[in-house]
Amino acid sequence: MSKKNFLYLYIVVSLLWIFGTDYLLNFVDSKSTMLFLQKLKGILYVCFTSILIYVLIVRKEEFETVTEEKKQLQTLINSMVDFVKFKDGDGRWLEVNEAGLKFFQLEGLDFRGKTDSEMAKFTDFYHDALVSIEQSDEDAWKSGKVTRHLEYLSLPNGETRTFDTIKVPNFNDDGSRHSLVIIGRDITDHLMTEKDLSTTKQQYQSLFENNPDMVYVLDLDGKVVNVNRQFEKITGYSAEEFIGKEIVSLVTDEFQELLRNSLLSHVLQGKSSTKETKIKKRDGSISDISCTTFPMMLDGEIVGVIGYGRDVTAIKETEAMLRKAEKLSVAGELAASVAHEIRNPLTSIRGFIQLMKSDNKPSDKTFHQIVLDEIDRINDIVSELLLLAKPQELAYEKARVESIMSSVFGLLESQSNLYGVETKLEVLGALPEIDCEPNQLKQLFINIIKNSIEADSNKVNITMKNTKDGFIRIKVKDDGCGIEKDRIKRLGEPFYSAKEKGTGLGLTVSYRIVQAHKGKIRYASEVNEGTEVEILLPISID
Repeated sequence: MSKKNFLYLYIVVSLLWIFGTDYLLNFVDSKSTMLFLQKLKGILYVCFTSILIYVLIVRKEEFETVTEEKKQLQTLINSMVDFVKFKDGDGRWLEVNEAGLKFFQLEGLDFRGKTDSEMAKFTDFYHDALVSIEQSDEDAWKSGKVTRHLEYLSLPNGETRTFDTIKVPNFNDDGSRHSLVIIGRDITDHLMTEKDLSTTKQQYQSLFENNPDMVYVLDLDGKVVNVNRQFEKITGYSAEEFIGKEIVSLVTDEFQELLRNSLLSHVLQGKSSTKETKIKKRDGSISDISCTTFPMMLDGEIVGVIGYGRDVTAIKETEAMLRKAEKLSVAGELAASVAHEIRNPLTSIRGFIQLMKSDNKPSDKTFHQIVLDEIDRINDIVSELLLLAKPQELAYEKARVESIMSSVFGLLESQSNLYGVETKLEVLGALPEIDCEPNQLKQLFINIIKNSIEADSNKVNITMKNTKDGFIRIKVKDDGCGIEKDRIKRLGEPFYSAKEKGTGLGLTVSYRIVQAHKGKIRYASEVNEGTEVEILLPISID
């Protein structure tokens, strides 16, 4: 009813009240009664008018406020992508948003005042789902608190959607049921994304942990954030020990500046880099590492550095062995080409010198003897060249290393006395027989001990013992002049010698003998402190 029509109605009713009550008072005989009724009529009119005004003004405002709030609530819940539904204490639908109606295919239906079972009659596909919701609601009422659980609903296309459903029961002051708020959020895509992220994370974690190279993650300050198991295996440091430390502290001093300037700064400019460096392992040993580093990007910004390190120590050692083998091969070819050519004329020259020595004056014999000694030295060199050019076919037999070493001591006794060097042999425990070529080992020991005697030594100590891993360890230690580190790397190269009259062939032959016996030889030396040579010979050669 419009305000204008309501005003007309009010005027008509007022006029009817005034004239109608006045007409009825004409039938009252008592004047006092009539006066009382006149006042009562006025009072009733005032009360009626006041009530009408209250209803029209105050209640109307309250009604409009409630209506406006209801509209706002409806707008709010309809703007939500979540399923939102309000029920009364008896399970009847009070309000539901458009997303919920659309999902259950109930658009356009009058849902207010109906239960889930009643609404289920309007949809065949979701009939059972709506009926089962009533039981879920009952569980929420019984719990008496906010409940949260996952619900799985099938779509007509066969797809299953997962809903994170929250149910909030509200009670009256007397404990009776007032209303139930239900909010359901479709989290299917979220769960799929989480699953994909989890799968991707596991894949990258597996790649990180099982990578055959050591992998390390650095922050922008070059400090280690994470490392894989191979890092621990190669460096000897556990993750707990090294996380938080600067990666440059791992490399040797000579490579720290290179790593800091060439690698890290290069990568922080957005470029990858590959360099070879040396690291100090936990046990103090040094390893060659090929490092590849590249920036770790996040939203287009560099947030850190990822590095891969491959231990190339064995590869470099193999390359060095191949280079040494190539040099040996070249030396062998050279030796084969010249040894015989030298030996034949030397034999003739030696014969003529001996004839001249017997025929000439005694004063000339001294010079003849010097020439003969030098010719004999040349012959020794030629013999070494031939041994290098044509290694002997070894016939292995069982022999005792300590017996071979004792015979070597006898051969070198005069030379050690000449140089004033004290030699000592110590056998630690019982030694088994080994597979070897005794003459070759004798040549090996002579070369090694002779070098120690000629190194300005006062003492040469030789120790021999049996190892637990199937080897005999022979150590030859002197207190002589020592060897520079850069020279140790070249020991065994053909024709490399620091001696004034050395040919460099003795150690070359020694290395070949050790290699032929499938053993190992290692040098450790400090200048002016002495040299230690360690030889490992296997007990059995398969």
